[in-house]
Amino acid sequence: MERTLAIVKPDAVERGHSGEILKRIEAQGLKISALKKIHLTRAQAERFYDVHKERPFYQSLCEYMTSGPVVIAVLSGEQAITRWRTLMGATDPAKAAPGTIRKDLGVDVQSNAVHGSDAPETAAREIAFFFSTTELLT
Repeated sequence: MERTLAIVKPDAVERGHSGEILKRIEAQGLKISALKKIHLTRAQAERFYDVHKERPFYQSLCEYMTSGPVVIAVLSGEQAITRWRTLMGATDPAKAAPGTIRKDLGVDVQSNAVHGSDAPETAAREIAFFFSTTELLT
């Protein structure tokens, strides 16, 4: 079993897509092992996206991710990272495959509805950032 982090971004939460996204996750056979809705502080966003600190989009990304509530989930299952990334689709909704979350619900590269971990090491770090071990169900 593998775990990964999923974030329903502020634009998708604001437009009422959280339930649809969670439904798609479960329909894909992934289990939601932890779930919470929070409003990230600027400090939290800066720490979470620290890996992008030197990139030109870092400041706008932090502003965007603190612009409204997000829904954060831990997904688990066989090949959870790959399956979640496939369900999300390409970062740019215009280039995402039909039927993916980003193609159907994304607006642009930044407001693309969802985030997902890209590797097991990233998933472990991102999950630990938002959830304690006592919050994770099997």
